[in-house]
Order: sequence, then C-alpha cells, then structure tokens
Amino acid sequence: MMLEQHDETRIVVTGVGLAAPNGNNLAEFRQSLLVGRSGIERIDIRYMGEVLAGICHFDPLKYQKKKELRRGTRAGSIGVYCAREAMIDSKLDSACLDKSRMGVYLGITEHGTVETENEIYEIKQFDYDVKYWSHHHNPRVVANNPAGEVTLNMGITGPHYTLGGACAGGNIALIQGLQMLLLDEVDLALAGGVSESSSSFGIFAGFRSEGALASHPDPEKACRPFDRDRNGVVVAEGGCVFVLERLRDALERGANIYGEIVGYAINSDALDFIFPSAERQVECMRLSMGKAGISPEDIDIINTHGTGTIEGDPVECQAIAAVFGEYPHACINNTKSLIGHAMGAAGALELAGNLPSFRDYLVHPTINLDNLDPKCNLSNLVINEPRKIDKVDYILNNSFGMLGINSVVIAKRFAT
Repeated sequence: MMLEQHDETRIVVTGVGLAAPNGNNLAEFRQSLLVGRSGIERIDIRYMGEVLAGICHFDPLKYQKKKELRRGTRAGSIGVYCAREAMIDSKLDSACLDKSRMGVYLGITEHGTVETENEIYEIKQFDYDVKYWSHHHNPRVVANNPAGEVTLNMGITGPHYTLGGACAGGNIALIQGLQMLLLDEVDLALAGGVSESSSSFGIFAGFRSEGALASHPDPEKACRPFDRDRNGVVVAEGGCVFVLERLRDALERGANIYGEIVGYAINSDALDFIFPSAERQVECMRLSMGKAGISPEDIDIINTHGTGTIEGDPVECQAIAAVFGEYPHACINNTKSLIGHAMGAAGALELAGNLPSFRDYLVHPTINLDNLDPKCNLSNLVINEPRKIDKVDYILNNSFGMLGINSVVIAKRFAT
C-alpha cells in the first residue's frame, strides 16, 4: 500500500482496553449496550448505607500481584488492566517497542479522595493517632498516580500524567495523546480515562446534598437521561484506554484500525461551578467540526454527555438543537443510561462503545427513556432499541464537566 506524507499527521485508534460495569472488554461492552443490559447495582457506602452505583467486575490479578494491589489504588488498577488489554488488542509486542517513546495520558475527575477518606476512617479507630497513617498514602494520592501505576506495571519510560478534566477528562486525555503524537514527542500513546469514584462516600454525599443523586426501586432503571422522571446522577467506576498511533505506523504493521480521530475541541463556560452553558457547548461542537473540516450534516451519530440531572440534560439538548437543528440527520444516543456516570472515564468509555458502529451500522440505544422530557425533545433520539442505519462515517462524542469544562471528539470511519 502506498503511503503518503500526510499519513504521519493522521492519528488512528488501533487498540481498545476497558472495564465497564457491564463488560470487561469492547466485545462484551458493545453487546451489553446493544441489548440494553444495565450495569447498575446496589452497594453499601460508608456513612450513607445503600446507594446505586456502576461497579466493574474485572480480574485485577490478571496483570497485578496482590502486593501491588495493596500498595496501589483502585484507579491505578483499573488503568493497568485497561492499558494492558489495549496493548493486547492492538497486537503490539511491547518487548519490541522503544518504551521511552511511549506515553500514558489518563483523564480523571478527581484522585486521592478515596485514599484520604480511608486513612481518616482508619485512624479514627485509634483516636486519630497519625502514627497509624499509611506510609503508602503520598504515592497513592498524587495526581499522576493512575498513569504512573501503568508505567510501573508496563515498564514505560516515556512521559506520563493524568489530566484533571472533571467529567470531560476521558476526551481530554485522548486529545492530549493525539497532540503528543503530532508533536513527535511519542510514537505510541496510551490515552483514555479512569474513575474510582464509586469507592468515595464524599462523591455520593456531594451529589445528594445538591439534590442530584439518582434513586429508583430498580437499580437498572435509575439512570434516566432526558426522561421526565429523571432525578440525578448514578455514580460509576470504570476505565478505557486507547492505543493511538500515526497512520503510517499502523499501516506498515497491518494494524486493525477502529477509526481515525479527525476533530476535537476543548473550551470553558466561565459561568458557574456546576450549571452548564449551552452557548459554550455549541461553540465546542462547532470548533471540533471546523477542525475536522466537516459540517453538521456529516455527523451520523451523536453520543450525548447527558447525566440524568434536571438542569443539565435540557442545556445539552438545547445546544445540540442549535448546532444540528431540531431534526438532526444524526442519530442521538446516551451511554450513561446503561453504565451510570463513570466521571473521568466517561468520555473514553462512551466513545469506545460507539466505535463498533463503523462496522455494524448499529446505534446503541438510550435506555430508561419512557417519558421524554419536552425540554429534551430531539426527534432522532435512539430509544430503548438499537437502530440500524445506512451510513456511519462520523461519530461526535460530547463530554462536559464541572467548573464549565467542555470537550468534543470526532471519530471518522477509517479510509485510506
């Protein structure tokens, strides 16, 4: 196959590793999304009792020893599992790679909360005597921990860091990995997002105090984006890591290519700690399409950020309507309805769950959408059943976060 010079500036996805509440690899995850299988369950959380959450059930000992698990963090373990799975999926032999030219970039919402809560709880049993404070605490809570644990586990000596992008973190880390490849800082990027939020009582308590923590007699029906009866966020853990390569390198080794990242944008609302701005979301979507050199009519699937909050969902729908019109060509879906809100991992997981549409032409549904809120009335929402469509060339993935951070990533069907 003849290679062109611009192949070095085209960035493609050649591996996907993930842990989601309803699947431990892309095939399982995708099947669960298509059949509407929820991953939400009841758990007990310290000080709060029973709550609803999305919990992953991967085997952490597949790539780590018990000692490493005791010393490290849940977020780090999720990152290790996803990165290892992504490399296996890419069919790259890490032993033959220059690991100084590999980079690890993981998006997070927060890090260190779980470890700090646990340590305070432990010393409380000893009248707050700090001599019982763990000597592992500092390396557990530093912000680069999840990405750092991946490098320790895999022997990667290139750059690593996490990106604190709130709930836009997964998209933002993907963008960072792409940019590092374009800058020729690395030859291979492991990029995505992780979340251990379901282990933190503070996350649940915070959403409850805001009146934004979801509840429902049936856990699988709790996450209800765009539904008139939605009542908040279902907190989830999870992770997703992509292997990103320059197209030239991927073609030379005959790699399986899931898709090409052709558009992206990040901007800020500068409005409020919590409440989003439709105007800035509109700008972010338009910026991403401008970078991709396409128009709204080219987008075939829009994966929404929609978290199931009363205030947030209508704002995103207003923004989508402003960009695409009330009757968009694109099919619109939501992944959180099936797995909950995986915070820093959300954007990466949601993009991964839609990438197979390039091959099977199926749009996975938004579940639990029984009574569409008139304020969220976008006509092309895919509701409760998957939809077969004739063309899938571009997928747009929205991912927004607190403090008004917005991100959009556009993936394109790979074509030489």
